[in-house]
Amino acid sequence: MFVFSSIEHYHAQLLEEKITCCQAVEHFLQRIRETAHLNAFIEVYADEALQTASVLDKKRKAGKTIGKLHGVVIALKDVICHKDHPVSASSNILKNFSSVYSATAVQKFLDEDAIIIGRCNCDEFAMGSTNENSAYGKVLNALDETRVPGGSSGGSAVAVQAGLCMISLGSDTGGSVRQPADFCGIIGLKPTYGRISRYGLIAYASSFDQVGIFGNTITDVAKVLEIISGPDEFDSTVSQKETPAYSSQLTGDKKFRFAYFDEALNHPSIDPEISSGINGLIEQLKKDGHSAEPVKFDLLDFIVPAYYVLTTAEASSNLSRYDGVKYGYRTGKSITDLVEFYKQTRSEGFGKEVKRRIMLGTFVLSAGYYDAYFTRAQKVRRLLCDHVKKIFNNFDLMLLPTSPVTAFKVGEKINDPIAMYLADIYTVMANLVGIPAISLPLFKHSNNMPFSVQVMANHFDELTLLQVSSLMMGQYRQDQK
Repeated sequence: MFVFSSIEHYHAQLLEEKITCCQAVEHFLQRIRETAHLNAFIEVYADEALQTASVLDKKRKAGKTIGKLHGVVIALKDVICHKDHPVSASSNILKNFSSVYSATAVQKFLDEDAIIIGRCNCDEFAMGSTNENSAYGKVLNALDETRVPGGSSGGSAVAVQAGLCMISLGSDTGGSVRQPADFCGIIGLKPTYGRISRYGLIAYASSFDQVGIFGNTITDVAKVLEIISGPDEFDSTVSQKETPAYSSQLTGDKKFRFAYFDEALNHPSIDPEISSGINGLIEQLKKDGHSAEPVKFDLLDFIVPAYYVLTTAEASSNLSRYDGVKYGYRTGKSITDLVEFYKQTRSEGFGKEVKRRIMLGTFVLSAGYYDAYFTRAQKVRRLLCDHVKKIFNNFDLMLLPTSPVTAFKVGEKINDPIAMYLADIYTVMANLVGIPAISLPLFKHSNNMPFSVQVMANHFDELTLLQVSSLMMGQYRQDQK
């Protein structure tokens, strides 16, 4: 029986002829069929994946050079373009739309012999924290099917959590990789803004969006990051910095300097067990020779309002392109007035949460409120950037919870958008300032659900972030003790 533990072990099995790519794909297809009720996948490319696997098996047996991700089975969030495959952002407004090109990250996967097994469910246009805002229905948490998997990349998280693929890609605009990783008990990485090309990623808020990675081991996540990062002529915002060989530099005996915020660990919204767990981790890090000091952070309560003002403004602009004229859904009603046609198409095509955020964004950009909301939120963002820069002058890393609570019940917060937005209190800062952050599943709550510590590093210092992540996953993982 095939059991996936890591890409390195899988490749060893392939080279020793203990397994084939076809057998691996068949294993995952069987798992997907067995767990179809979780609703993690919108579409599975079964025949195509098996065909690709067969080609790769022949290539390997012929002694040809194989790619770095040879036979690795990968799932994509339904906001990442794959040429000649449907992509809908889990929205009716893009139903039956197929992409005419592949995202740069996807093309890099294909160039390294990866196998794309399907596209995963998500909150519509990546707007949500529970994966309940999808035109294809909600996704269930495989650890407890009465609970949400987090969002917006809930389907991609469950695909890795439930063993339906080896690696998956999501997108992270304000925590949409890290929070579902936390709720599902897996690793979720959001790189520095600009580390991975956004070409082919359907935009929600362009100055926040970033492709992110889900995996079960730090080595796997590091390997994928080094492959899909780097310059891209199709994305003017991508960094030109050289990508380090992360996966070969994970170990060492370096002592790290950690900053943490008392305001975050003692915030009224945080579950006491999560606060206690992370405080215990801090004390253990000190005992092991690392330094960990509290840093004053009085902007915590301004983060979420600033984030939602700015992202909804950008969403209002980005989503104006979906008008039913050139592509996507258009109303079937007979309408001759163009403005009325736009209104009807968008009212029918967009879901409730997307319409809420478009209206919020349009409001904060309106002439009478632009300075009162949008301009002030930009000032908060600038203050945050300056504050974080000062912190990294004296520290290597910052520690925060990923979420103030563990995965909550399906339907528990769907009718309270304010409570839902406030749950993003610990994740949105990394997107506001553009730094890399990772969610590490180190703990288990008394309710039997996992919870994580979130670690953040300075801009483009994913190497330090992955090194300390490797250390923590190896030495401080309490949920397996």
